Amino acid sequence: MMKQKITRKAAAVFIALAMFAGQSCDSYLDVVPDNVSTIEHAFRLRNEAEKYLFTLYSYLPADGSVQGTNSNIGMLAGDEIWIPYRTSLINLGFDIARGSQQVTNPFMGSWTRMYQGIRHCNIFLENVSDPTKVRDMQDTERRRWLGEAEFLKAYFHYYLLRMYGPIPLIRENLGIDANKEEIAVPRDPVDECVDYIADLLDVAAEKLPVQIADRTTEMGRITRPTALAIKAKLLLMAASPLFNGNTDYANFRNKDGEQLFNPTYDEAKWEHAAQAAKAAIDVAEQAGHALFFMPTTSFGLSDTTMIELGLRQAICERWNPEQIWANSNSTTVDLQLQAMPPLAADHNHNNARKILSPPLKIARQFYTRNGVPINEDKTMSFLDDTELRTATYEERFYIAEGFQTSRLHFDREPRFYSSLAFDGAVWYKYDSPGNSDENTFVVRSKRIDYAGSTHAFHHNVTGYFIKKLIDWNQTMSSSGATYKAYAWPQVRLADLYLMYAEALNELNGPDNAEAFVYLDKVRARAGLEGVKESWMNFSNNPSKFATKDGFREIIHQERLIELAFEGHRFWDLRRWKKAAAYLNAPITGWNMLGENAVSYYQISTVYQQQFVAPRDYFWPLSENAVIQNQNLVQAPGW
Repeated sequence: MMKQKITRKAAAVFIALAMFAGQSCDSYLDVVPDNVSTIEHAFRLRNEAEKYLFTLYSYLPADGSVQGTNSNIGMLAGDEIWIPYRTSLINLGFDIARGSQQVTNPFMGSWTRMYQGIRHCNIFLENVSDPTKVRDMQDTERRRWLGEAEFLKAYFHYYLLRMYGPIPLIRENLGIDANKEEIAVPRDPVDECVDYIADLLDVAAEKLPVQIADRTTEMGRITRPTALAIKAKLLLMAASPLFNGNTDYANFRNKDGEQLFNPTYDEAKWEHAAQAAKAAIDVAEQAGHALFFMPTTSFGLSDTTMIELGLRQAICERWNPEQIWANSNSTTVDLQLQAMPPLAADHNHNNARKILSPPLKIARQFYTRNGVPINEDKTMSFLDDTELRTATYEERFYIAEGFQTSRLHFDREPRFYSSLAFDGAVWYKYDSPGNSDENTFVVRSKRIDYAGSTHAFHHNVTGYFIKKLIDWNQTMSSSGATYKAYAWPQVRLADLYLMYAEALNELNGPDNAEAFVYLDKVRARAGLEGVKESWMNFSNNPSKFATKDGFREIIHQERLIELAFEGHRFWDLRRWKKAAAYLNAPITGWNMLGENAVSYYQISTVYQQQFVAPRDYFWPLSENAVIQNQNLVQAPGW
C-alpha cells in the first residue's frame, strides 16, 4: 500500500471517521493500491479491484500472533497465558492483564484500524456494486466479491462491538459536503448494532460460496459457513449476560439521553442464538466440515498418542475439515517459536523460547480421566498439588516412566496432555527418535535442566508449556529449528457445537436432548464418555447436569477446556460476566528456581491480577476521540 496523491472526491469519504478516531485525515491517505492515483482508477479493471478486495482482508486482526498491536488480544490480555515481564516479545495486551489499561492511548485499541477497514469496505461496495465499473468482471464473481466485502464490514463492526459495547454504525461513508453535526457520529444502541451486523451477515452469506473451489490459491477466503458461524457467535454474545439485561449499564446513554444498553432480559435472544448456531452447523456439515481425527501413520503409534495428535492437529493441521474459517493472513511460526520449549540439551533457547506460560489454574481446569472436574471426582483425590508421584510404565505415553512430578499431572483427560506440557511430560513429534512414541522427547524444566529458566529473556514463569499450538511436524536440532506455518483457525466446528449446546440450555434447560448430543460429540473426540455417564458414574454431584445452572457450569468448563489457548477464554469470561471472579485471582505456578523435585514443586505467586467491574468489561475510548467528537460518550468507569 503506497501513499499516493488522491482526488478531492476520493478523500471525501475519509473525513468523518478520521475525526472521531482522533486522527488527522493525512494519516488515512495510504489506501489506493499499486500506483493507482484515484478511486475511479482502482475500479476500472478487475485486476486493480481484486487488489482492493485483498486490502480489505489486510485489516483482519492477526489472531495467530502474540506480537504487536494487531495480534490476538485474547491470548495475553486475560489470565490464560502469562509471560516474563521483561522479554523480547512485544504485546501491549499483557499490560491489560496487569491492570494498566489507560484512556490516553488505550492498549490494543482497534478502534482506528477497524474503522479504516470499514471505510474501505464501503468504498469497495459502492464501486463494485455499480455495473458500469470493473466491466471486465463476470457477474458471478462480482456477486461473490460483494459478499466478501459485506462479510468483512460486518466482522469489523462485530469485532468493535465485542470490545467497546455500543459503537457507531457506519452504514455508508459521508460525502465531502457533510457538515460538522453529521461528522460527529454518536454510538448506536447495542441491540441496533447486533441487528445491523446480523442482517449484513445474512446478506453476505447469500452471495458467498459454500466451499472454496480453488484450494490452491483461494484458501482462507470467506465462505457461507464462515459468515453463518460469525453470525452465530454474534448472537450468542448478544444473548449472554454482559449484553442481555445487564443493569450495570442502565445509565450508559448518549448525550441526548438515548439508552445504549437494554437493561431488560430477553429470552428470545437465546432462541435466535440457538437457531443461528444450528443453521451454521448444518451448512458447515453439508459443506464437508467435520471434527478432525488424526489419520493413521506408518509409525505404529499407540492409541494414546493418536488421540493426543488428533486433538493437537485440529488446530495445527493446515486446512483440515474442522476449521470453518482459517485466516491465511495470520500464520503461526512466531507463535510456535514463543511457545516451544527446548527438548534436548543442545536445543537453543532462541529457537524454542518457551515464554508462553499457562498458570496453575489452567492446569486445574481440565478434567480427570473420568471426564469430570478434579474437585468432583469421587474416585480420586487432588487436594494437594505439591504431592509428588512417580510415573509408571503404563503412564509412559504421558509422563516419562520413573519421573517424579506433581500428583496434579496424573489421571487427567487426553486434552490435558495434548494442550499442556510440564516437567516430566512426554512430547511426541515427527522427529522423535525412530519416529516412535516409546522413549521419545521429555520436557525437563527445573532450573538446572535444558528447559529451565536460565535465559535472560526466554524463560517460562509457571512451569507449564503450550503443546496444543505447535504442529507435530516441528523439528529441532543443535543447528536450528523448523516450524511449519498454518493459518490461524478463527472458527472450528467444535466451537459451533459448544455454542449450540450453550444456547439450548439457556433456552430450555437440560430437557433438550440435543444439547447433550452436541456437547458429547466434542467429548467423544477427546476420548471421554458423555456428560450423563461421566457425572452419574464418577462425580460426587451426580445430578449436576439435571439443572440449568449445573449444566451451564458444565458447558462453560467444556468451552474453557476445548478452546484453551485459542483466545476464546478472554471473551467468554466477559460475555458470561465471570471476568471479575476469574481475573481478580492470583497468577500462580511452580517455583522455577527449584533445582530438585521438592524445591521445584512449590506453588509460587507470579502476579496478583486486578479487574475492576464493570469498568474493565469494555475498552475505553481514547481521550482524543472523545474531545474531537463531542457526541461520543466515554465507556462507564473511564
